[in-house]
Amino acid sequence: MKYLYYPGCSLEGTASEYDASTRAFLAAMGMELTPLEDWTCCGASAAPAVSRLLALSLAARNLALAERSQPDLDLLVPCSACYLNLKKAEEAIRTSSRTRHEVNAVLAEEGLEVQGTVRVRHLLDVLTRDLDLAQLTANIRRPLTGLTVAPYYGCQCLRPYPLFDSGEAPKSMEPLIQAMGARVHPWTMGPKCCGASNMNTHMEAGLELSGAILAAARGADAIATVCPMCQMNLEAYQKKISQQRHEDLAITIVYLPQLLGLALGIDAVDIKLDMNLAVTAEFKSKLAAPARSP
Repeated sequence: MKYLYYPGCSLEGTASEYDASTRAFLAAMGMELTPLEDWTCCGASAAPAVSRLLALSLAARNLALAERSQPDLDLLVPCSACYLNLKKAEEAIRTSSRTRHEVNAVLAEEGLEVQGTVRVRHLLDVLTRDLDLAQLTANIRRPLTGLTVAPYYGCQCLRPYPLFDSGEAPKSMEPLIQAMGARVHPWTMGPKCCGASNMNTHMEAGLELSGAILAAARGADAIATVCPMCQMNLEAYQKKISQQRHEDLAITIVYLPQLLGLALGIDAVDIKLDMNLAVTAEFKSKLAAPARSP
């Protein structure tokens, strides 16, 4: 299986461990990534507040590059915010000839044109629908037996486009967690908002939302995420939230492909586990079991 790969800004900066683990795991499973050449920022959360056309055009530029370079390949996007922006552009361009004309008028300045033919897909979508679960199970070298993992989806990979899972009661991570030999933490916080950029603009609201997620994860060894912003909010503010709530809410926060990579026996260095801000001693001790030979 082959895909065009759009890392986005976060995965080349603060979430480089997400990028490294995604590449390492997919390569180990024989899934080939072709980087999208000359990609640019999707617009993040700032562009839509400035101009709808600007936001669509920033995302559409990447779609145009994908159509021109590898039109037969899906565009794989790990970052949930990038995925949402690119997906919105794809849908708007595909369903509205007027929007397509407006966006192409902007892209024409660079000699680009977009038709909306490239399919934008979140990493979790690819792991859920394209990955052979039996093949994954057969490749497990270090079963995560003894670990309990809370699957955290966040808002953006399933809303407003519940294409591969329910936006309100998602379950798509659960078979992957179980295939690794781990237990799924029973909770209902998987699709709840972490506070997103409120951590910068209305911190108290952000801390309250992230705190509710951390509190609900009691009993789990780790929370698995698929979003750089969710990862940052849940790991970087644990101490502050614990102080406010007068309770210890420390828990390991990892990206899903990091867990998958560990289960395959990929070295922790190759998935940049040392880059994570919140990895508990208990979590590390449970990973100490030697990897199983093929």
